[in-house]
Amino acid sequence: MQTGGTAYWAMVLIIHGFPNEISGLRFEWAWQHPEKSRRLKHLPKKSRKENQFDYRFRIVSEMLRTAPWNRLALNIQWLKQEFARDFDPKLTPPLHMAVAYGPVKSKKILGESNSRTKGSNSNENLEITDAFTVPVSRHIRCAVCSELLKDTNLSLLRCYQPTCLMVSHIICLAKRFLEKKNENAVHIVPVEGACPKCNQNLLWGNLIRHKHGCYQNLSQGTDDDPVEDDHWTNELLSQVPM
Repeated sequence: MQTGGTAYWAMVLIIHGFPNEISGLRFEWAWQHPEKSRRLKHLPKKSRKENQFDYRFRIVSEMLRTAPWNRLALNIQWLKQEFARDFDPKLTPPLHMAVAYGPVKSKKILGESNSRTKGSNSNENLEITDAFTVPVSRHIRCAVCSELLKDTNLSLLRCYQPTCLMVSHIICLAKRFLEKKNENAVHIVPVEGACPKCNQNLLWGNLIRHKHGCYQNLSQGTDDDPVEDDHWTNELLSQVPM
């Protein structure tokens, strides 16, 4: 965005949380070329009264409510709060998308280096282990299908609530969430659902992020920084639609 009549441009808004790089690039291309996107070409073109900032914000507001992006667990991040805008009441993002303010901070994922050095020797372990989560005994059963968890951690999900020990197969939990919402005949990936063990509402995107190492301080916090643990718990729970 150009400010102060100078040639200075500042990045003020980003959308992140895409499942992969290709999905993010497709979103970026459609945002830059809405008139060429088959999902957006019906939108009104930029009017004379709109500046580029208002126009781009209107387009992204529409995109967040348009399939397939409206089912993704995206994060809307205002990097510079002084430029933040309220969404039009008719174009508010889905409830499962979080709106945040401030710069993005890069954090090293716990156990990332260890997972890279272990290689493919996980079959030699006596437990099903994950670089980012508490080890799961081979005697634990899937919370949905009740079968013993004999698969590798690539196919397992764990509840991110601090006191819940729910573990299940990814496919089992996805099917359960979709069936409860009567979406199993239409969609493959759910948006949210109730944990089969603690019954807390869980966002699918947060379950995947937890699997990849996010929200570790929810379950592995220490007494050294209890305030930060409370902050992250509240932040995570605030993303859950009531």
